[in-house]
Amino acid sequence: MEINTDIYLGDSKEVLKILPSNSIDLIVTSPPYADQRKNTYGGIHPNNYVDWFLPISNELLRVLNPTGTFILNIKEKVVGGERSTYVLELVLSMRKQGWLWTEEFIWHKKNSYPGKWPNRFRDSWERLLQFNKEKKFNMYQEEVMVPMGDWAKSRLKKLSDTDKVRDNSRVGSGFGKNISNWIDRDMAFPTNVLHLATECNNKNHSAAFPEELPEWFIKLFTKEQDWVLDPFMGSGTTLHVAKKMRRNSIGIDIVPEYYDMVSKQIEPTEMYLFEEKIKYGKSKS
Repeated sequence: MEINTDIYLGDSKEVLKILPSNSIDLIVTSPPYADQRKNTYGGIHPNNYVDWFLPISNELLRVLNPTGTFILNIKEKVVGGERSTYVLELVLSMRKQGWLWTEEFIWHKKNSYPGKWPNRFRDSWERLLQFNKEKKFNMYQEEVMVPMGDWAKSRLKKLSDTDKVRDNSRVGSGFGKNISNWIDRDMAFPTNVLHLATECNNKNHSAAFPEELPEWFIKLFTKEQDWVLDPFMGSGTTLHVAKKMRRNSIGIDIVPEYYDMVSKQIEPTEMYLFEEKIKYGKSKS
């Protein structure tokens, strides 16, 4: 079957209004952070960020399939030695909007270089917030399993009596484990910390995803022929990966340079100039 890649030039808040409801299986995006990317996106003050984003997240809530997932890559800003609270405020506001805040992943930038300020050290991580419309959603955990690792060779070599039964946590957390369940297993489920290098190649974008980032979430939350949306597509990494993995995709960006760059690199099925009111011509099922 044909794989569709549609791109739009326009404001996400407006373009999203013409997409069908319940049509998207996965949203993966990194909007401009507060007061950043001023040269391309103008910058949004931390005090105004929630009000700016909520109309967009409201449309994303509408277009997302009830069994779909929204992954939001976002990071708070440090001002005057204190972290801004706009990310936390956004989470609370999106929950009032109807979103479920299901999980938080951490992207550990394993090639981040060191540094410090008078009262803190350089961050080497970013948040990936998972939101859903319903408690039951599509999730294919086996697709992201990882090799057991060398730790299993020594840890499983000699098992104590408590390792062979469900041993409840001694700190009263209510969690328990049976270590012997891992004998003879080659693969294990990952944690919610993703250890990925930042994008070092020049993609003519100030904050390009590494391809492994959207790839991991596309594996986890979609199957072939599903629809993936990036409402701030930038250099088009999410769309490129989706096409390679045989997922249909839609990308939106307000910057003409990015729109032109993606159109040349990905060869989209359809291109739309929203400012010229070219109507969305494909239905999704």
